[in-house]
Amino acid sequence: MAVLARALRAIPFGRTPDGFVRHTRPSLRASLRPVRVLPKRRHASTTSELATDGRSVLTRTKNVLYGTSIAFFIGFGYLYITDTRASIHEWLVVPALRALYSDGEQAHHAGTAALKGLYQFGLHPRERGNPDAAGDLRIEIFGQVVDNPIGTSAGIDKNAEVPSPLLALGPGIVEIGGVTPLPQPGNPKPRVFRVPSQNAMVNRYGFNSEGAEHVAMTLRQRVREFAQRVGLGIDAEAERMVLDGEAGVPPGSLVPGRLLAVQVTKNKSTPDSDIEAVKRDFAFGIAHLGKYSDIIVVNVSSPNTPGLRALQNVAPLTHILTTCVKAASEVDRKTKPAVLVKVSPDEDSEEQVSGICEAIWQSGVDGVIVGNTTKRRPDPIPEGYSLPPTEAAILQEQGGYSGPQLFPRTLELVKRYRKMLDEGPKSSDAESPTESLRRKTIFATGGITNGSQALQILEAGASVAMVYTAMIYSGAGTISRIKAEMRDEIREK
Repeated sequence: MAVLARALRAIPFGRTPDGFVRHTRPSLRASLRPVRVLPKRRHASTTSELATDGRSVLTRTKNVLYGTSIAFFIGFGYLYITDTRASIHEWLVVPALRALYSDGEQAHHAGTAALKGLYQFGLHPRERGNPDAAGDLRIEIFGQVVDNPIGTSAGIDKNAEVPSPLLALGPGIVEIGGVTPLPQPGNPKPRVFRVPSQNAMVNRYGFNSEGAEHVAMTLRQRVREFAQRVGLGIDAEAERMVLDGEAGVPPGSLVPGRLLAVQVTKNKSTPDSDIEAVKRDFAFGIAHLGKYSDIIVVNVSSPNTPGLRALQNVAPLTHILTTCVKAASEVDRKTKPAVLVKVSPDEDSEEQVSGICEAIWQSGVDGVIVGNTTKRRPDPIPEGYSLPPTEAAILQEQGGYSGPQLFPRTLELVKRYRKMLDEGPKSSDAESPTESLRRKTIFATGGITNGSQALQILEAGASVAMVYTAMIYSGAGTISRIKAEMRDEIREK
């Protein structure tokens, strides 16, 4: 009975309006309401969601790995390609330029344009790691401490297009030019010829130049942009502050421990017999370019300008150099540029060398750059080289020869100039006694291709060893390689 009572109570009843009690059932609609709890379907959905999440995590992981790898290779590639020690500069870039441009001058222009463009985007080759910081190659010249004694010769950058990218390659000194007073096109093309079997060249450029005013404007803009970067402004006053040393860098190079040399020369149209006109040409160049340079180089030795080398005779050379020293002393800057004269390797007789040294003492220039391209030619088949018939014909081209075969002559000339200059002036009309006690500085250029040769040049009495043709054949890493070879040889001694 108790069970029956509980069952009856469980049945829902309701009372009708007439008082009867009736049983109420849930509606069919209510009884058919869906039930959401489906254990089996939930298990299948969870499994599918887990699989989807797993694939998503795997995909994201792959993307991260791919992105990281790409970033790593881009970063590594950037560091490698922009490092002067990378072999790609010698074994890929140089051969590619030679293959693309059969004309040596076109290849040179393409290389310069590429270097200039890469520098603007920070993609230029540069010497990484600051190997000069150890100070083992440091020198002092003209009252300036220079990080290393390796320089680049004029001709690589004739119109001051890439002085900063060249400085980034690691030389202690960069020489630009030669710059003529007025623009001139130079000699007819073709005028540059390669001799690959000798890693040599023959050129007869003839001082193609944009002119002193154009180059001065380019260098002035470089100084003002530097002033703006260091927070001094970009106006004339900011320029003056940089040039007067208030930025703490050399006014020419704008890089601590580096110097910028600017080479000046006369126009082809100026008669070499008119010494006064020649003096005006050089003075004009120095007046425009002197304040943007650390060193002025007076070139009287190019073989490609008729009559120029005749100016190396004692009397005309003394007059010209005296004018140049005076013009440099009048440069509108607190510190004045040093003045060097660049002489030919072909004027090598005892009388000629002695006369040039006497002109150096009498005029008061700070020193001499020994060497230039030569009118002479090496033996038809130099020892250690093979000479194809086409190259034998190139050696007959008119112009100045440059390459490794010049090194022995350069080394010998450095020794001779060092000895004669150290003997002092022979004439009583030379500089004041105080000035005559100051040792003249020698830079050397011609055939220097490796660290061992650079050390030999320095041991012979030069302060700086300069390269040109070696860079044409070895590329952007030439300076770093030579300095590394010098350090290796020094350590072995």
